[in-house]
Amino acid sequence: MNVLAEIVALPKKPTKELNAMWRSYFNTDPPQAGKSYLVRRLAYRIQELAYGSIPEATNQLLDTLASATAEQATKNRSDTTSLTPGTRLIREWKGMEHFVTVLDRGFEYQGRKYRSLSAVAKAITGTHWSGPAFFGINGGK
Repeated sequence: MNVLAEIVALPKKPTKELNAMWRSYFNTDPPQAGKSYLVRRLAYRIQELAYGSIPEATNQLLDTLASATAEQATKNRSDTTSLTPGTRLIREWKGMEHFVTVLDRGFEYQGRKYRSLSAVAKAITGTHWSGPAFFGINGGK
């Protein structure tokens, strides 16, 4: 059977058969995991055995890139946690002024509490917005 056909057939197999395949491909008992996990790991293993594994240098590079990306994402995140509780944000939208109060954990708008500025922006506009962008906070990207 070719690799593609074997992988395409995996989701249609019963879990019992996937467990048997796991034992065959990994020489261990299968983990206590859902069927979708078994299918994904078996598909990877089938390809790994057919085409070879990723070189260690490539794995290290991918780990380095993933770490750098995670760090950058954290740095780029709008830091609405730096807003002092009690601060009032004012935004004009379609001719009306909207007032939002910063709370210890979340925001208050028209007597309702929201977990994020994005949720407040959606309540105001009816569509998804980046809350910091909508309110002009931290350059709101």
